[in-house]
Amino acid sequence: MKVLEMVRPRVADDVSRLPAPVARYLDRSLRGNVGRIVSVDLAQTGEILLGRQWFPFQATQRFTTRPPGFIWDARVRLFRLVYATVRDSYQEGSASMKARALGIVPLVNQSGRPELDSGALHRYLGEAVWFPTALRPGPSLTWTALDGRRSRASLRDGHTEVSLEFRFSEAGDVEEVFAPDRFAEVHGRYKPRPWLVRCRDHRDVGNIRIPTWCEVEWQLPEGPLPYWRGRVTDIRYAFET
Repeated sequence: MKVLEMVRPRVADDVSRLPAPVARYLDRSLRGNVGRIVSVDLAQTGEILLGRQWFPFQATQRFTTRPPGFIWDARVRLFRLVYATVRDSYQEGSASMKARALGIVPLVNQSGRPELDSGALHRYLGEAVWFPTALRPGPSLTWTALDGRRSRASLRDGHTEVSLEFRFSEAGDVEEVFAPDRFAEVHGRYKPRPWLVRCRDHRDVGNIRIPTWCEVEWQLPEGPLPYWRGRVTDIRYAFET
């Protein structure tokens, strides 16, 4: 992991009224006077499942936190000299998904669906483990206690509200993130399905601790279906000034 860029950190928020596992997590993930992160740029490598085959990808992703948003640009190697480009985004409360083969042949072009917006906001909330100041409580994000190792985060952005269950290790790292009802596309229609993110290889990058490897799966009646796994190879933050 390359050294990240920190800009003018500020004092962290009071987390004394949070559920105990969340307070432990934020204390472990944000050490010292870490200010609010306003944008993140990261790089990833990994594999994505298309059909029944895994294909390697390289990607960059940019997040903003006020308002919540992201743009994920990936280059997926389909065959030796054949690539697909993929852009998933969530901006100003609206999500879109586009993919092209060889940069010119349309494969996917979706937008303007509330189910897509909800799925993208679920994704943003789950991926906030890479910029944990976004998981501090605030007007649009609240935490609910479940038990000593689990808490539920709820996030509202415009017309969309989502919730995720965060599962913590005994030490306080996020091990899993779970939604019982994230929308998945099934034969052209969106249906809610259980969705699970597994996290590991937590590392300290400056004063921020993040998981550097994650795997994502749908939990189907016939069993789990992993479809994305990747590693963060570089990450840079800009802080509120």
